[in-house]
Amino acid sequence: MRRLLLLCCLLLLLMFAAVSWLAEGSRFAARSAAVPAASFRVVGSPSISASFIDQVLTAYQSPAAGLGQALYDEGVAAGIDPVYALAFFWHESTFGRYGWARVNRSLGNIRCSAGYACRGGYRSYATWQAGFADWYRLIRDLYVNQLGLQTVAQIVPVYAPSADHNDVQAYIRAVEQAVTDWRRGQVGVSEDNGLP
Repeated sequence: MRRLLLLCCLLLLLMFAAVSWLAEGSRFAARSAAVPAASFRVVGSPSISASFIDQVLTAYQSPAAGLGQALYDEGVAAGIDPVYALAFFWHESTFGRYGWARVNRSLGNIRCSAGYACRGGYRSYATWQAGFADWYRLIRDLYVNQLGLQTVAQIVPVYAPSADHNDVQAYIRAVEQAVTDWRRGQVGVSEDNGLP
């Protein structure tokens, strides 16, 4: 009788464990289905052309206009889709038109660190091309390779944290909207309500 009771308890425990395991698997599958695996992943082949990048930079009167091929080539070399560099560039400084990026030739207002010339607390570059190359290295080497962050939603909270007075969710939405618009061939970003 004791063996039967022990066997029943063991069987109930195994059934409970199996049900819990299946329930957790269902919740994981539901979460995974809600956010597609490839949703706004920065790593990948270019989804826009170098000439389209130039169209955007020219339309926004960027001081980096005419350098679309360089922005494109650096992205290809780093394995990062150039549409993301363009989106960060737009969000950070309207393509180098405003803030420290205008002076520093910085695509993404990267915080100053050892080994870099800096102004205003941000890395400064001799050319826009050098700023492009450094941004791609930062995203590939630190965010993707070291931290394992792959998507805009994973990268932005670290890149532009709320502790630096950033609205992280608005930043993510803006970058994703820009990427979506440009992949559709739309030069102006929807939330801009017109170009400069």
